[in-house]
Amino acid sequence: MPRDLLFRVPQPVFDEPVFTEGKPTPDPTRFAVPHPSDAELYHRIEDLLDKDVVSFPAARGSPHDLYTLESAWGPHGPEVVERLRSAGQIVFHTVGDIGASTAGAYPGELRVSDAITLECQTAPPETRPVFLYLLGDLIYDFGEAQYYYDQFYEPYRNYPAPIFAIPGNHDSFVVPGTPVDLRPLATFRRNFCAEEPVVTPEAGSLHRTAMTQPGVYFALDAPFVRILGLFSNALEDPGVISSEEGRWKSVPDHQLHFLRAQLRRAKQESYAGALLLAVHHPPFNYAPPAGGSGAGGTHSGNPVMLAQIDRICRDEGMYPHVVLAGHAHNYQRYTRTIEFGSSDYQVPFLVCGGGGHDIDPLVRPNAGAPAQEPVNGADVSYLDVRPAVKSRKLVLDRHDDRTYGFLRVVADAKQIRLGFHAVMPGVPTDSPTDTVMVELDSHTVSGGGTAPSRSGDDAGSSHRRYKGRERTGARE
Repeated sequence: MPRDLLFRVPQPVFDEPVFTEGKPTPDPTRFAVPHPSDAELYHRIEDLLDKDVVSFPAARGSPHDLYTLESAWGPHGPEVVERLRSAGQIVFHTVGDIGASTAGAYPGELRVSDAITLECQTAPPETRPVFLYLLGDLIYDFGEAQYYYDQFYEPYRNYPAPIFAIPGNHDSFVVPGTPVDLRPLATFRRNFCAEEPVVTPEAGSLHRTAMTQPGVYFALDAPFVRILGLFSNALEDPGVISSEEGRWKSVPDHQLHFLRAQLRRAKQESYAGALLLAVHHPPFNYAPPAGGSGAGGTHSGNPVMLAQIDRICRDEGMYPHVVLAGHAHNYQRYTRTIEFGSSDYQVPFLVCGGGGHDIDPLVRPNAGAPAQEPVNGADVSYLDVRPAVKSRKLVLDRHDDRTYGFLRVVADAKQIRLGFHAVMPGVPTDSPTDTVMVELDSHTVSGGGTAPSRSGDDAGSSHRRYKGRERTGARE
């Protein structure tokens, strides 16, 4: 679609949300909107990727407000919620970094979206996933409106449920010279934070309506689970959720007030469900210990951001059962043991950034030293460098830096279970290659285990590197 026509498409308002085309349709074979290589652009703005943050408005309503799954489903919401309560559990999907910026990577994104969609269409009602939660970096390279159709709407055209999202750095970084109305965060908000169900120009000829999240950060409340989603801004690294006491002057402190208000509400309500925190930039990202062989992967962890979260959790006396992130294009699962109040909590920190864009190795050669893969189960407490709670231990339980994949999450009144499903050509995704379970009352990991590893070389074989970050080639 020519760019000048994209913004003249009418935007009909519907009486209720629309999530799917209704009839399964075949995968596309190429991008609808051609685009040249972004390598030159990256080279021109490279210094800004570690300097330029973006401002954003406060979410609609009050910091303690909840956005409910029932309201997101519209008129069918009461029926969906009643079905979940009758089944005694909720099932949903989550994954990050879904956008394929090159034609060569597009099959990877489609395989992930197809696997997720197929489960929604074939699972029995009592175990059918009722939403997808995207962990940022939906649209590469910089959240341009003209690429929403190819990278989001078309791949997920048959997903028959709400798709929630927090923006990542690629959904928010502003390329110098971009007009205000075309800035990526404005486009993200138009498609995920609309005030009413509406078909946006980015959806093209498809019928999926925009989501009605209250903002780029929000609290999603559903039976058995509550997800607090934070926006960690536009830098490649580190993640930024506040002004950090004036260091990032243009970044408001809305999210600190939001997180505090949400944890306080959960405490006052004696909330008994699974409490999750979702953020794009991961608090932990593997790197070898000092003196180890090789260097860490493309991205780093975010100790300052985690310390802010820790402090608010400590002050309010509530800590999430699970922390979810993307950004690193691979799968990592950590267990962090902390002293919280008078108890020891075991908190899984999961990175699930293999949604289709690329697969990155956890380690790289450095200064002649070869990259040495970490051992699953390794004590990596040295990564927890600025805890604002008493951190007893951090373990890298499991990782997969060879395959795309997604998380399937099941929560009931007593437990939350997360399974990583690797996605490879011709291989069923029915069984997870890694699982972890958390007992809600005690905050202890129970029954965590792994299925046999399924290795694959296809996921990252065609991507190119440019000065240590993911780079894009020409779109067809």
